[in-house]
Amino acid sequence: MNPLFEFSDKLNNPCECFACSSFLHSLPVPPHFHYFVEIIYVTKGSILVTSDSESHVLSEGDMIVFLPSMVHALYATSDAPYRYEVIKFDPAAFGARSDSSFGVSVNFPSLFAAANAARHDSKGTASDTKTTGLRIFFSADILSALPIAALFGTCLAEMEQKQYGYQTLLHAKIQELLAYILRFWRADGFHTDALYAPADQYDSIYSITEYIDSHLGDDLRATELAARCNMSYSYFAKNFREVYGQSCKKYMESMRLSKVEDMLLFTSFDLSYISQETGFSDCSHLIRAFREKYGITPHQYRMKYHV
Repeated sequence: MNPLFEFSDKLNNPCECFACSSFLHSLPVPPHFHYFVEIIYVTKGSILVTSDSESHVLSEGDMIVFLPSMVHALYATSDAPYRYEVIKFDPAAFGARSDSSFGVSVNFPSLFAAANAARHDSKGTASDTKTTGLRIFFSADILSALPIAALFGTCLAEMEQKQYGYQTLLHAKIQELLAYILRFWRADGFHTDALYAPADQYDSIYSITEYIDSHLGDDLRATELAARCNMSYSYFAKNFREVYGQSCKKYMESMRLSKVEDMLLFTSFDLSYISQETGFSDCSHLIRAFREKYGITPHQYRMKYHV
């Protein structure tokens, strides 16, 4: 295991939003990398951030974006108090988002892979004068006209309160933030047009989870999903485990239980209906799986947490 690698639970926590301050957290955060995108916004004081061969001092209102696999570290600049807010997310959790105005899809995993490649290409050689200048640091001055503080505040509040529909709001706010970043990158010469392509005939191992999530109530079979990815079952199973950290069967059960949890919390549907809507064979199967994960029955969970 690479000592710099920081594990992120992309299945159970594909998005994280939190704040760090000198009162509760101590710097430094040593050099590390992960497969999430991480965006940091400073709201008080200043911190020193290093990434690859760059270093930036972030003060109040400044923001920085760490791309997947980018080694980065955070340090205190003085004994003065500081506070910064963090949004981390798995690009694969956004999958390919359709855009009806173009009749195409935006593939977020591909977007950040292309951004990483653009940054590496921009370094070039000593004699190479053609650079993209793709920035990861955004100063308070150029962000002043944008609602960055409000976007971060909403994401942190939604993540903390976890009210009905919070995942939808998080996705919407993060995509709004990404839209602003992409506008800066386009101005820097990043060719986002290459990321727009007609829908492919097949799903990929990175987009198949979007199909799974929208068909949880169906009798999904791994062989069918493999065919949608134009893969043999064994090759699909191997790739799925490598990308998502567990088997496709375990992933589907985890997503179904998450949907069960939402329906217990925010609806009054009975277990028979919920089991049908979430793809469980019957109520007994749902109860066994739910108790195994949560330690209590669905009825007990609803009585304890229903709002």
